[in-house]
Amino acid sequence: MNCKERLEAYLRENNVQYQTQHHPTAYTAQEVAASEHLPGKMLVKVVMVLANGDMTVLALPAPQQVDLAKLRAVLGKEVRLAREEEFSHVFPECEVGAMPPFGNLYNVPVYVEKSLTEDETIVFQAGTHADTMSIQYKDFERLVQPQVAEFAAGRRVMSH
Repeated sequence: MNCKERLEAYLRENNVQYQTQHHPTAYTAQEVAASEHLPGKMLVKVVMVLANGDMTVLALPAPQQVDLAKLRAVLGKEVRLAREEEFSHVFPECEVGAMPPFGNLYNVPVYVEKSLTEDETIVFQAGTHADTMSIQYKDFERLVQPQVAEFAAGRRVMSH
């Protein structure tokens, strides 16, 4: 079963309505958004980091960048971007760099940038550089149960 098939089966099992889209091969989140005529903020970019050595999925709107200093403050851990060879084995049936934000399917914790929670629908890569899926954010939140935090560059950090 490839990544997309695994996702579709998981969403069906959990009674989640989804749509799949196919587009020309695109390697950056912004290219994917452009090819699908989507505003970049609707497209989820997945960034892999190591937090105290543990693989962690970050999900944020495509145009935004991760602020590692902010992320360190939020997590209270040492963090760095993970290299492809460090995480490709974690998502074996996905093309490298096209992992969906469903870390729960791979036993990897997921952190969502707070601004992503403002979108009713999110779109994300479905394991290939040519396929995306879209679902309601509330369904994503229910299935993945991500930690919501502010770690994108340019957004101010809220104190607890």
